[in-house]
Amino acid sequence: MARSTRPTPQGTPKPVHEPGLREAQAPFIQDGPVGGRMPMFAPVTGPRLTPEEAPGKPTDWTPHRPDRPAGRKHIPFRLETKYIPAGDQPTAIAELVATAEAGERDQVLLGVTGSGKTFTMAKVIEQTQRPALILAPNKTLAAQLYSEFKSFFPDNAVEYFVSYYDYYQPEAYVPRTDTYIEKDSSINEQIDRMRHSATRAILERDDVIVVASVSCIYGIGSVETYTAMTFTLKVGDQIDESKLRADLIALQYKRNDLNFERGMFRKRGDVLEIFPVHMEDRAWRIQLFGDELESIQEFDPLTGKKTNDLEEVTVYAASHYVTPRPSLNQAMTGIKAELKETLDWMVENGKLLEAQRLEQRVRFDLEMMEATGSCAGIENYSRWLTGRGPGEPPPTFFEYIPDNALLFLDESHVTVGQI
Repeated sequence: MARSTRPTPQGTPKPVHEPGLREAQAPFIQDGPVGGRMPMFAPVTGPRLTPEEAPGKPTDWTPHRPDRPAGRKHIPFRLETKYIPAGDQPTAIAELVATAEAGERDQVLLGVTGSGKTFTMAKVIEQTQRPALILAPNKTLAAQLYSEFKSFFPDNAVEYFVSYYDYYQPEAYVPRTDTYIEKDSSINEQIDRMRHSATRAILERDDVIVVASVSCIYGIGSVETYTAMTFTLKVGDQIDESKLRADLIALQYKRNDLNFERGMFRKRGDVLEIFPVHMEDRAWRIQLFGDELESIQEFDPLTGKKTNDLEEVTVYAASHYVTPRPSLNQAMTGIKAELKETLDWMVENGKLLEAQRLEQRVRFDLEMMEATGSCAGIENYSRWLTGRGPGEPPPTFFEYIPDNALLFLDESHVTVGQI
């Protein structure tokens, strides 16, 4: 084939070959009317489900706070240590406590490494007798603080709330080659158990200290649905066993009569055994006599040996994203409407491969939610599941915490930047 000898126009550089793949240096051409603005999702033919511009937080928005009955468990904070405040610590502790009780919202404690800032925080918690959330900039420091506060307050609930991912690969799609890279992740079961233990403790007790990382500002299931889906079992109650099993399945518990692990239940004759999601080496044995709950026993799931007799237990969901069926049906209706809106825009703009892939993925997730109440990556649909409006903050761990809690930012020069 003859090579073209047509001269290159003045001012236009000749293309230079570079090895490997690279994006073409072509300007982005917007389909549609000239001077128009591309919407976030789809053109409007009626009332929009999603605004063209993401609004900010509504001015009248207030975070939800769960009901906190007066009879909740409370053990006074008692600092157990052989150390006593020394140096500048007594002055710092007194000033921090006084300003906290006066309603001051922001305080700064400065000190060099090894000056006893952690001990000072513990003394402030003891003197104010208020629950506390301690934010650390990384998992390593959070684990160190968790260990220290566990030893400081052995009689109180000291919990650990960090990201439960050991590995996370987000999903991706390359339309040029029609390649879909599925999300891949590895969840640390021990940390997942501790996260559930933290949310349970903060809802049941007043004497709670939670050591957390920046993970606590990321979305989890709303506290409204999480608390609404819990139920209590008491000795002497009249219950329907089949309904109890259905309620456990609705809480994302799985039935497994052979491999009994955390977040599962099994049935043996008139006995129903539940392995709570927040426990590591204890499970519950529910003994039924007809429709009467005869006894509740705590036992070791490894040996089957009874460790305690209980009068009452509260069963919490096995997932923070658990959703009641009516809310789930309403959410699926909204997801389908937004899907249609988005697909219409993609088709009109020639993004056919993206539209096909998106429709395939979302419809599969909808089928899973309809059949099982959940799906992989259900957090992607959290706005519809929680009923939040566009621009409203997603539910986070902060909504579980009582209003009178103290918030400590350890290594604030790093932590504030993360937040």
